[in-house]
Amino acid sequence: MQKVIITPCHLEGRVTPPPSKSFLHRGLFCSALAGDLSLCEIPASYKISVDVAVSLQCLKQLLAAEKSGERIILNCRESGTTLRFIIPVLAALGIEAVVKGEGRLPSRPLAEYEKVFGNSGINLVLPGNGKFLPLEISGKLSPGTFHLPGGVSSQYFSGLLLALSLLDSDSEIVITTPLESEPYVNMTLDVMKHFGVAAKRTERGYLVPGKQQYRTDKQYVAEVDFSQASFWLLAAYLGHDINVENLPERTSQGDSAFSSILKEFLKKTDDVCEIDVSQTPDIVPPLAAAASASGRTAKIINAKRLRYKESDRIESTLAMLHSFGVHAESFSDGMIIYPHKLPYSAGVVDGAGDHRIVMTAAVMATRASGEVTINGSNAITKSYPDFFEVFRAIGGRANELDLG
Repeated sequence: MQKVIITPCHLEGRVTPPPSKSFLHRGLFCSALAGDLSLCEIPASYKISVDVAVSLQCLKQLLAAEKSGERIILNCRESGTTLRFIIPVLAALGIEAVVKGEGRLPSRPLAEYEKVFGNSGINLVLPGNGKFLPLEISGKLSPGTFHLPGGVSSQYFSGLLLALSLLDSDSEIVITTPLESEPYVNMTLDVMKHFGVAAKRTERGYLVPGKQQYRTDKQYVAEVDFSQASFWLLAAYLGHDINVENLPERTSQGDSAFSSILKEFLKKTDDVCEIDVSQTPDIVPPLAAAASASGRTAKIINAKRLRYKESDRIESTLAMLHSFGVHAESFSDGMIIYPHKLPYSAGVVDGAGDHRIVMTAAVMATRASGEVTINGSNAITKSYPDFFEVFRAIGGRANELDLG
């Protein structure tokens, strides 16, 4: 395990966030389905995150198995996106596989795929006892109508959309309850469109024509990541002189809402600021940090799915806030954050094995009354491995220690 010691400091400079992890996942999957992983650009300057590397490795194995017909063993490590995308793609291609995971991933729900694939030609064997991995998958997916509740991870929808277009005839995804995190599904549709594959949004859900082929004559280039930009936008909100560059003016990334929420915090009113994060759950940690410094009471709602992330992100965000001396309370699907006058308290923060907690805590620590130690700082490798390099380049004081 690693830890980092942050000394209060002033940040100043220009930051360009890395390519969007979400878009890179989708670009790599579409490239693999087009038969050539190089169709998705991975910039030479990009320090590849663990999650993207996991997708890349699993897709290389998938392409090899497609040619050989052999059974494969895939390790999705801790990448929920890789896992929920690869299962329906394996099913559509008829590739027999064992899929494994690490950390909290084996406990993250997959039950919806059991239901979806119930009568579709797929055999899924799960371990049970509250665990969903390792799983065994065999058979070949048949076209049909697939029902999914909108409150489950949007990754189920994205995985099915990627896969159903490969089948011999048309299919439909029926959304049985209001769809949450729809911007992530729109991102999937955007990347599919780049590769010449279409699906139609309907009142019931999505219609996906069959017999489509992934192809493109132009390499896919992912735009920068608004999720990672949120940490630098938080820094600017907390009083640092940071310019975040290359953010697209138009985007399907739902996390681009972070900037408008910060503007809402600036309104001078005593009203409680209620924030529905059903479409943007990943920005909750930096959002909660910004709320604490806004001078207003904030209530974050519709965040229940955060309990199944790399950590129980409602409770780990709450624990992080408490470590900084912020008064906050959690409830079943969200939290209430009360105004806190800067500086934050010095001390120790548990990174909870969660990249977003570590990066949020690092930014908050710059405005603390003394040194802050963040345990488990190596969690950043999941999405933004050079975060602390960028942090130091703009004046951050971070001493990383490897505890072995």
